Amino acid sequence: MIKRRTLLGTAAVLALTFAHGVPAFADPDSALAQLQKTVLSKGPSGESPSPASDVTLTDEELTKIKAMNATAAIVMHYGGNDWSRAQINGLKTQFAAMGIKVLAVTDAGFKPEKQVSDIETIMAQKPSIIVSIPTDPTATAGAYRAAAEAGTKLVFMDNVPTGFVAGKDYVSVVSADNYGNGVAAAHLMAKALKGEGDIGLVFHAADFFVTKQRYDGFKATIASDYPNIKIVAEQGIGGPDFSGDAEKAASAILTSNPTIKGIWAVWDVPAEGVISAARVAGRDDLAITTIDLGENVAISMAQGGFVKGLGAQRPYDAGVVEAKLAGYALLDKQAPAFVALPALPVTRETLLDGWKAVYSTDATDNIKSSLGQ
Repeated sequence: MIKRRTLLGTAAVLALTFAHGVPAFADPDSALAQLQKTVLSKGPSGESPSPASDVTLTDEELTKIKAMNATAAIVMHYGGNDWSRAQINGLKTQFAAMGIKVLAVTDAGFKPEKQVSDIETIMAQKPSIIVSIPTDPTATAGAYRAAAEAGTKLVFMDNVPTGFVAGKDYVSVVSADNYGNGVAAAHLMAKALKGEGDIGLVFHAADFFVTKQRYDGFKATIASDYPNIKIVAEQGIGGPDFSGDAEKAASAILTSNPTIKGIWAVWDVPAEGVISAARVAGRDDLAITTIDLGENVAISMAQGGFVKGLGAQRPYDAGVVEAKLAGYALLDKQAPAFVALPALPVTRETLLDGWKAVYSTDATDNIKSSLGQ
């Protein structure tokens, strides 16, 4: 990941990849604007991304799929956040449009052994399709392999089991531009700190492809684009109590580094823990950036609180694409190996539009009231 970053130069050099001879960016706003026009992430096996707009089904293809009376199961790594709920909503909506019955939705609580059990239980119902995100690519590989060998078509979110090959063992993997969202969070941190100060990181201490991409994107951007911002502390968290673990990690960072100006958290639930730690420490001036637009971090942004900005995924749209790719498998239609949706930087000023883009619905009343609406 860092190597690819080096080939690009700095995050700012995104500009010169667009064949317009645009000079390197001089400010975070320009970089953030350009970031939404491209995808920086590669797939789990280094695949180049295909755009979500390329994944389509004709009316004739939809009619064929509806006649199959196919079934699906949604096997989540973790269901307790807005991202997961939006993914599931997008999947269910598109499956309904395709006449595909959803047999089960499971939540592994980020425990590989629970996910293996979930898959084995679901396979007793012989689903045509499983859409899933592996909690651990190695520990769950055997269960997914057994499902594939039984004839179930597999579509993955974000991560794939170890040793699996696209087009052979699974249909496709769909993801946000997680590297790009890490880049976005770095630019937003730099903007909040006016380009200087010490910061800390709360990262995901696990073999999880997309959270590693976020971490790599954030660190590389700070190192290459903002020489006056120094990462002075890092703490990893393993869950499943990600908010509680992050609060402990951030408390340790703040205690050891009392002059720190900002902390990046790997997604919104850990960011909630960082917010709690900052409150306890009396650090009302602390800047937090993160990834994923959950309601609690959105309220913090709306209130002008700790969260200054974040890189958002588009989980509802991703769920729709995943369901369509499952349709590709039912039709034996060739599917792209890796589909990615662009990063979406969100700040207080863009919060309402950002929420609509992420969830395909209006912001909640709590968010609107926090904005004074």
